[in-house]
Amino acid sequence: MSTTIVPSTETIESAVLDNGLRVFVKPDRRAPIAVSQIWYRVGSSYEQRGLTGISHLLEHMMFKGTARYPEGAFSEIVSRQGSRENAFTGRDFTAYFEILAADRLPVAFELEADRMANLDIRAEALETEREVVLEERRLRTDDRPEGRFLERYASVAEAGTAYAHPIIGWADDIKAIDEDDLRCWYQQWYAPANANLVVAGAVDPSEVFELAEAHFGILQGPQAARPCDPRALVPPGERRLVYRDAQSRLTHLRIGYRVPSFATAETEDDAYALMMLAAILDGGEGGRLTDALVRGSRQATVIDASYNGMTRLDAEFTCHAVCPNTQTETLEQSLRSQIARLSAEPVSENELRRARSQLVADHFFSADDVFNQAMQIGQLEAIGAGWALFSEFEHKLQSITQGRLQAVAERYLKSENSVVGILSPIESDVKAV
Repeated sequence: MSTTIVPSTETIESAVLDNGLRVFVKPDRRAPIAVSQIWYRVGSSYEQRGLTGISHLLEHMMFKGTARYPEGAFSEIVSRQGSRENAFTGRDFTAYFEILAADRLPVAFELEADRMANLDIRAEALETEREVVLEERRLRTDDRPEGRFLERYASVAEAGTAYAHPIIGWADDIKAIDEDDLRCWYQQWYAPANANLVVAGAVDPSEVFELAEAHFGILQGPQAARPCDPRALVPPGERRLVYRDAQSRLTHLRIGYRVPSFATAETEDDAYALMMLAAILDGGEGGRLTDALVRGSRQATVIDASYNGMTRLDAEFTCHAVCPNTQTETLEQSLRSQIARLSAEPVSENELRRARSQLVADHFFSADDVFNQAMQIGQLEAIGAGWALFSEFEHKLQSITQGRLQAVAERYLKSENSVVGILSPIESDVKAV
């Protein structure tokens, strides 16, 4: 094993095995538990039309067994340890985890290493999981007006990128994927060189590295593949979607802006500034949008703003409102006026302090949980930003000035970067101009 140990102020240490597997360890000895997570750098944004949903479908198949541990054995063994396990698929990653007593970590490593190399992909198992996934899609998307709307919105908002299709995939693609497709996907992406192993909890880093070498170091596989897509695209201009749905009882308005993520920003300060701008607009009951458009003019019943910069491609800055009626023109104008204020005038010192305090509190509250500590490392590594990005989170937020917020708002929150989406009852007269 060739290891490069990288200590940090947050006591995260890392190593790289000879086969390319990267291992990250975050000790936290407050309780005798450990979290083990395997992150594969592949998700729905790596897919093309015809194979959408294959990453999520393969996640399901990873629980269908190997020659050594047949179907059901993995979960049974983990359960006998008094532990929990599950998995999730995102746009940029697929991850598997176990939460267990710290001295049971070898069990998790043995099981994960086995299915990293020896998954048994069988036709009958695929047919079972295909139906499970299609039912999941029906429940989450096809049978919900908001779900149908958000899929259509994403296809417009993310035009030109692989974020334009849903993580779960289009139904016709899910139905068409066969065993050969899954085997090829598995062999291409499920290799040590394309995986990150993250462990957090009551563990010793040197012991984790030795354990990882014993279980994963013997595995071989291809070099990490690279997706063929641009990391940043020039937005195609202002876009608009009006979707009328007979089952919708409420009118929803979304305005989104193509903005950089932590991985694509020219400087990470831009991403931190976008976080703060979202907190200034939203910020719960103290945010500008709630104060002006819910309590004030009563143009909306629910309103929020969000920015998720944890993506490997460009991100979206979004404002969303639920309207008490089907007339959205006035609300859209009011919402755009609130956004325009961000670049037209400096935010107040009180707003600046409140946004910082809220973000810092949320960050450290989340990081107090050992599972979330591992999640943050895994996600930052999966998107290519690197785990050290948040090592000075509070200091970075303190360095964002009123002038920086104005400049970032002026650069990114403008009409030519935007998309408007409206979900309305089918009898509505919402205008598309």
